Amino acid sequence: MLEARSVALVGASARPGSLGARMIAEMARSPSRPRTYLVNPRYADIDGTPCLPSLAEIPEPVDLALLAVPDTALEEQLVAAARTTARSAIIFGSAFDPQGAPGLRQRLAATARKAGMTLCGPGCMGFVNVVRGLRAVGYLEPDPLPAGPVALITHSGSVFSAMLRARRGFGFSLAVSSGQELVTTAAAYTRYALTLPETRVLALVLEAIRDATELRAVLAAALARDLPVVLLSVGASRAGQALVQAHSGALAAADGAWEALAGAYGVHRVRDLAEMADTLEMFASGRRCRQGAIATIHDSGLERAHVADVAAEVGVPFAQIATTTRQRLADALDPGLEPGNPLDVWGTGRDTEPLFAECLSALAADPGVAAVALAVDLVPEFDGDDSYQRAVLAAAAGTAKPVAVLAGLPAAVDPVAAAGLRAANVPVLEGTRTGLLALRHLLDHAAPREPPPPMPAPDLARQRRWTRRLRGNELSGAVLLDLLNDYGIPSVRARRAGTRAEALAAAAEIGYPVVLKTDEPGIAHKSDVGGVRLGLAGPAAVGAAYDDLAARLGPRALLCQTAPPGAELALGVVRDPALGPLMVIGAGGVLIEIFSERAVVLPPVTRTAAAAILARLRVGRVLAGARGQPAADLPAIAGAIAGLSSLAAELGDVLAALDINPLICGPAGALAADVLAVPR
Repeated sequence: MLEARSVALVGASARPGSLGARMIAEMARSPSRPRTYLVNPRYADIDGTPCLPSLAEIPEPVDLALLAVPDTALEEQLVAAARTTARSAIIFGSAFDPQGAPGLRQRLAATARKAGMTLCGPGCMGFVNVVRGLRAVGYLEPDPLPAGPVALITHSGSVFSAMLRARRGFGFSLAVSSGQELVTTAAAYTRYALTLPETRVLALVLEAIRDATELRAVLAAALARDLPVVLLSVGASRAGQALVQAHSGALAAADGAWEALAGAYGVHRVRDLAEMADTLEMFASGRRCRQGAIATIHDSGLERAHVADVAAEVGVPFAQIATTTRQRLADALDPGLEPGNPLDVWGTGRDTEPLFAECLSALAADPGVAAVALAVDLVPEFDGDDSYQRAVLAAAAGTAKPVAVLAGLPAAVDPVAAAGLRAANVPVLEGTRTGLLALRHLLDHAAPREPPPPMPAPDLARQRRWTRRLRGNELSGAVLLDLLNDYGIPSVRARRAGTRAEALAAAAEIGYPVVLKTDEPGIAHKSDVGGVRLGLAGPAAVGAAYDDLAARLGPRALLCQTAPPGAELALGVVRDPALGPLMVIGAGGVLIEIFSERAVVLPPVTRTAAAAILARLRVGRVLAGARGQPAADLPAIAGAIAGLSSLAAELGDVLAALDINPLICGPAGALAADVLAVPR
C-alpha cells in the first residue's frame, strides 16, 4: 500500500474540485510516478488520459486502489478490487449503511481480509509517503510536503491536514490518515514507519486501541531504539463503565488505558495539538540532552516571572548555575541586573546581539544546564532589527545542547524570523505553556527508561484453584480475603457468621475490638447501606450490631480484626477491552477525597517499580512520614502491590474488576481491610 507502484483511481472525475479530480491531481504529484489507471464508466478519457469503465479492464493486478465513490457503491467496488487481486485499497467515504442493508463496514472488512488486502479507512484522507514519493490522498495538501524525521499516524483527517499545513520546524517521512481502521490499524502503519531510516520521531493521534498486541510491540521497538513517541489520545477508556460497583473501574475510566500504555513504554503524552507541535519541533531538531534542568533568558522582568510561574506549575525545573557561570554573566550584564536563572538581560538595550549571545553561551556551557531557551516574543521588528535571531544562532553554533526560542504569544510571532531560525534547526516554540511542556518532554526523554519486564510464569495450581472458585461465585468477604492472602497480600483476620451465636463466637476468636460487616451478596458498598460497624469492644456491642444488620440487610455477616492505624491506599485491578488487566494505585479511604490522583499501570509490576510509582504520587509523602508522623513500611506496601500484580496476571481473564480499599499502611506492615471483586 505505502510503496505502491501501480494504482487504480476508481471514481476519477473531470469535474473541478471533486474528490475524483483532486485524487488525480494529487497522485500526479507523486515523485515516484506510479503506473496510474483511471476508472469511471462515465468518461472515455480525462484530460487526454484514457478512463476505463471498470477495474476488470486494468491489464494488471494493481498494488493500490483508491475508492472515491459514494457509500452506496463501496461494497461493489471493493469486491471488484478483490476480484482483480488488487493488493490494497483506500476508502475515503464514511461507509455508512445504506438504507435497509445494515452491516456494510463488517462486509467490507470481511471482503478485504478474505482477499488478503490491506485497507486504509473508511473515513480517512489517505496518506503521503514522503520518503518513497507517493501521494495517495483525495484532498489537496502542500506540495512538496516538507521532508523530515516525523512519522504522523492519525485517526483524524482534520488533524492530518492541520499538521501537514502547520508551517512548523519539522517535516515528515510518512503521514497517514487511517480513519476507522476496519482492517489495517495504526500499529501496522507505525511498524512500517519504523522501517524507514528517515523516521526519528513518531507522532500518534489516536482515539482507540484497535490492535493492542501489535501496538505494544511497536512501542517496545521504538523504546529499544530510543526513538521518541509523542501521543495525543482522545476519548476516555471504556474500562469500568459497566463496572460501576468497582471503585477501581471508575478511577481507571478517565483514559487509564492510555496512561498505562504510555507509562510502560516511555511515550510522551500531550494534551492538545499545540503541545504536540511544540514537542515534535523540539524532538525533530535532533538535539538531545542529558538529565537535568533548563535555563532561560528574557528581555522582560515580568515575563521572566511569568515563565517561572508556569514552569513551576507544569514541573519544568530550572538549573542551579555554577559560581563561574554567575561571574561570566555578571561581567556581561548592565549594572543593577542580577546574574541567575531564569535571567533578565534587558538593561539599557545596548549591544543586544553580543549581550544575548554571550549570556546564552554562558548558560549553555554550565554543567548543570541541559537545555537553553531564549524566552522572547519574537515579534516583527519594524526597524528590521534581527539581533535576537543572530544571537540565538551564534549560541546554537557554539554548543551541542538543545537551544530553542520560547515565544509567549503565537499570533505575535514574526513568521519570517521564525522560518529563518527553523531553517537553521533552532526550534521556535509557540506558547509559554506548550513550549515549557515540550522542554519537559525533552528532559523526560533523557531519563533512564526500561522496557516492561516479561510476565512471570503463572502458578498454575493457584490459578486453576481461584479460577474455579471465582467462576463458582464464591465471592463472600472471607473468601476474597483468603484470595489476597494466597497472593501474598496480608489481610485482616476474618470469620463468617450466619447467626448471632456464630457472630459472638467469631468475635471472641478474633479478639476485641472487632469490625462487623454485612456479607450479604449483592451489597457492593457496605457503608452506603449502613452495613459496617467499627470498634465493637465486647459481646454486648457485637450482639446488638449483629441484630441490627440481620434485621435490615440479612443474616450473613463478616467479623474482622480491627487493623492498626495507618495511612490508607486503594489498590485495584480493572480489565480494559483492548489491553486486558490494568492496575490502579491511589490514595484510599478518606484520603481519596483529598488526593484525587491515581496511577494506572500495566502488569507486571515489580517491587522496585511499585516503590517508584508510590514516590510519584502525593500520597507517597504521607507514607514516607509527613509532618512528624511515623513512616509506613514501604517494602511491605511494595510487596502487596507486587502480589496484586501476580493476581492480575493470573486472574485477569476471570475478573472484570477487583478493589482493595483500604490497604492500611503502618510502620509494622500493610493490611487489606476490605476487598470487592466483580467477575467477568
